[in-house]
Amino acid sequence: MHSPVDKNADSSPEHLSSQSPLSKATPCDSAAPETLYKEQTALALDNFKISGTPMPSEFIHALALLKASAANANAEVAGLDSEIAIDIQRAAMEVAQGDHDNEFMVDVYQTGSGTSTNMNANEVIATLAERKLGRQVHPNDHVNMGQSSNDVIPSAIHLSATLALSQHLIPALQSLKSAIDAKSILYRDTVKTGRTHLMDAMPITLGQELSGWSKQIQQSISRLIEVLPRISTLALGGTAVGTGINTHPDFAATACRHLNQLTGLRFMPADNYFAAISSQDTAVEVSGHLNTLAVSLMKICNDLRWMNSGPLTGLGEIALDKLQAGSSIMPGKVNPVIPEALAMVCAQVMGYHQSITIAGQSGNFQLNTMLPLVGYNLLTSISILSNGINALTHKAIVTMRAKSDRMAESISMNPILVTALNSRVGYEKGALIAKAAYEEKRPVIDIAIQMTDIPREELEKLLDPKSMT
Repeated sequence: MHSPVDKNADSSPEHLSSQSPLSKATPCDSAAPETLYKEQTALALDNFKISGTPMPSEFIHALALLKASAANANAEVAGLDSEIAIDIQRAAMEVAQGDHDNEFMVDVYQTGSGTSTNMNANEVIATLAERKLGRQVHPNDHVNMGQSSNDVIPSAIHLSATLALSQHLIPALQSLKSAIDAKSILYRDTVKTGRTHLMDAMPITLGQELSGWSKQIQQSISRLIEVLPRISTLALGGTAVGTGINTHPDFAATACRHLNQLTGLRFMPADNYFAAISSQDTAVEVSGHLNTLAVSLMKICNDLRWMNSGPLTGLGEIALDKLQAGSSIMPGKVNPVIPEALAMVCAQVMGYHQSITIAGQSGNFQLNTMLPLVGYNLLTSISILSNGINALTHKAIVTMRAKSDRMAESISMNPILVTALNSRVGYEKGALIAKAAYEEKRPVIDIAIQMTDIPREELEKLLDPKSMT
């Protein structure tokens, strides 16, 4: 999979920028002379002085890919002047490659259709194309030909999410699973105490425990791959309300063909524009999968924190790399910073999902009117999850070391091992043996020899922790 968006981008959340559109806004009705955007963008910058947070760069790049594909399609089927189309396409690709990100500072909290961001793109691309062509290129008549904000912005949400999932999150999850699987194989014979309710339970191997994590990650990968065909369908072609007014009947399919050539992915027009424009159900579905992934990762992070706890008075079953000082007052203290960081990412993703859920039901009649919020939250969730997962993989899982001696020592003293004797001595007698072993702090086998007539050789086989796994 490839995309021109990859030219200057990585998986970092560039859209979490401290840059504010307030500094770009002008009190008048026209843009400053040095800007590429024009009057409509300037009005939006002046009107929406709310958060200082612009739409994610990934969203802007996807929007520009749509504009490039639309120009090619309009030249092919709708009579757009070929020279204008070529220069629109070239200008749009500059935007898609991140060359003009500083021209896109309209606040996330804007008109609910995202019209201001769409016009921002139309104006910037028109100005760039005009400079190359030497004659007028109109933001609406040419760059926005055959389109409406109402079908372009939902399409940009789907396109940008598909690219982010395919290029960043799914590969990050696959790398994490591979790292966990490698450790699971390495520690397949390392026996440790299992725990339920945080209390000692029957033995398990560390490899078995890690295989549970691997399965959780695999299920998230499968969910995200399974939803890709739905998030890859586009509202483009439905224009204002889903009827396709002012667009050529072949425009959408032709634009998708050009978009597929640009991205190497497979996008297609929605089979029902009324649903595609009025709802954001698929974005809510994707967000739900991200929420589930966040739940899985939170469990894994907390397991790592517990297993790494200590080094003297905690479980101390594994050792994570010492990445930085853990305290400004306690010398030598080191904390599990990577699992903690990813746990916070997971908490944020869960919050974003709640907002997306509320935004998703805001499709009154023929248009959802919380589209910028959906796009921002969805892309930010994918971005911070991708980055957090990469950190967990390379700074925690790959470098994690098992403290085998510590685990062997603790399991030898585990009274729960007496469970293996239930079929021979019964539950009540087993409970007495376990109680005595716990109170006297002696191995179960020593107490069992005293309290039963089972030969030691047989007890050694019955109470072998490895045989119980």
